[in-house]
Amino acid sequence: MTAHQPIETMQRARGEALVTLGPTARLVRLRTEGSAKAILPGGGVVPEVVFLNTSGGLTSGDALRYGLDLRGGRAVATTQTAERAYRAPGIPARMEVQLTVGPGAWLDWLPQETILFDRAALDRRTLIDLAPGAGCLALEAVVLGRAAMGETVRQLRFRDRREIRQGGRPVWIDPLALDDAALAGGVAGLGTARAFATLVMTREADLAPLCRVLDEPGVEAAASVFAGRTVVRMLALDGWPLRRQIARVLHILRDARPLPRVWQI
Repeated sequence: MTAHQPIETMQRARGEALVTLGPTARLVRLRTEGSAKAILPGGGVVPEVVFLNTSGGLTSGDALRYGLDLRGGRAVATTQTAERAYRAPGIPARMEVQLTVGPGAWLDWLPQETILFDRAALDRRTLIDLAPGAGCLALEAVVLGRAAMGETVRQLRFRDRREIRQGGRPVWIDPLALDDAALAGGVAGLGTARAFATLVMTREADLAPLCRVLDEPGVEAAASVFAGRTVVRMLALDGWPLRRQIARVLHILRDARPLPRVWQI
């Protein structure tokens, strides 16, 4: 009789997708490996790069990396769907996003939300490296579980660092550490919010029209303009009103250009 030994090492997802767009934002190079993919739908006025994770989500020991080198022109980068971080009983999942924007170019980095499930563990770092004269609009949205499914997140380990550099010097650093204590912190933490987002743009927008759209029901939001930057922060009761508020803000900040085609509003 054969004795079955327990499997101590589970299969881990690994993925890397790297895209290079030339001086006119045309595709120069595309390399994908493992569960990370990138597609360029085509047909739009502004080129779009859509990253996706075919593993379906992130858990202990998974590692995912997205990279984009935009050497000129204007482009939009997004994700095909929400990224999901599931229960991770071992070491955290790791995710890295590195975006390089060449002289005079502009990138809209508009990923769909990250959904964190109960007992998820995720370490993520996003670096946007701007050359002199380059600029970007960057979004990050996080949802704690799915309210429609009755999910509640009580335990969590989330480390997120977002950084924008220009000419090698930091112009925006936004670290976040979210854990059990923060979730239980009441008004000192997220309060009753289950979703939150930050939008950063490396130029100063007109605050008046921007503030007029910060009235989505179920969302608290505020905008500020300083030192060549525009920042909008949002807290919401759930992911759906947050997405509607984000869409309205992007309509203003992007001069009414359409959202990425993979988004659903």
